[in-house]
Amino acid sequence: MTRRLAPILAIAGALVVMLAGPAVALAQTTDAGVNLSIFDAIIIGLVEGVTEYLPVSSTGHILATSELLGLNTSQEVKDLMDAYAICVQAGAILAVLVVYKDRVLQMVEGLLGRSEEGRRLVFAIAASFIPTAILAVTLFDVVQSRLFGVGYIAIAWIVGGVAILYLARSNFFKRPGKELTELTIQNAIVIGLMQALAMWPGTSRSLITIIAGILVGLSLRAAVEYSFLLGLVTLAAATVFAGLQDGSALVSEFGAVPLLVGLVVAFVSAVLAVRWMVSYLNDKGFEIFGWYRLAVGALALVLIGVGSIPFTPSF
Repeated sequence: MTRRLAPILAIAGALVVMLAGPAVALAQTTDAGVNLSIFDAIIIGLVEGVTEYLPVSSTGHILATSELLGLNTSQEVKDLMDAYAICVQAGAILAVLVVYKDRVLQMVEGLLGRSEEGRRLVFAIAASFIPTAILAVTLFDVVQSRLFGVGYIAIAWIVGGVAILYLARSNFFKRPGKELTELTIQNAIVIGLMQALAMWPGTSRSLITIIAGILVGLSLRAAVEYSFLLGLVTLAAATVFAGLQDGSALVSEFGAVPLLVGLVVAFVSAVLAVRWMVSYLNDKGFEIFGWYRLAVGALALVLIGVGSIPFTPSF
């Protein structure tokens, strides 16, 4: 039981620590004015790793965490922290490579012409990724300027929580379905189009792609695995883009140590979270995530109400 609850307890622990007080030693004030400590790097890496593949929205948690830690003091600093969080995602990407190494090797063999199932899966993931990438490039600036605030994240958390509870109680997640290797290109495109909804922080890419997978006929187990594998490609693309665009600035501003600390913590916590989620869903269900989203959404609204964090960025 303790092992199964570890990721949820980790999130709760991170929230308690964040609310307990300011960052501790080893802080570094950068030219941009952000005071980033090893403590901050550990917390951000922990939150990223635990929440990236769970249906609770890592982006929403990272944005709320940055506000609670007092890091988002200007648009320049926020941009740096956004890039930092994306680069730390590399740890979560490595986690999927470890947990699903056999499937990843099958995909590599597919690219080399040695596995027909691997080749079909590669094509399906590409078919899901392309529409997401097109919509992200087209709409991201609009979404970022209007919806990247803790208030809108809280709304998305609560709406997603209600949706999960409704779907769970209507046995949506228990539908019999196809195996992952039976996924068609047309179905993959539908999943990719729906994945773009997760640009609204707080929605959760994992949640949307799992629901989409079940809607197109996959079993829950297959939909979860596809969500993780699609996330591997989607997050890798975002990380490479952020690294090429902002990598030198991040190293210059923060130094290499906070980046490495965040990445390692994200990797370890993501491995634990992914393994826990797969094991938990086999025995239990999705309702725990619905209740969690309602709780964290309500907490965010309370913090906004008492003035601890703004509804939207104050700069």
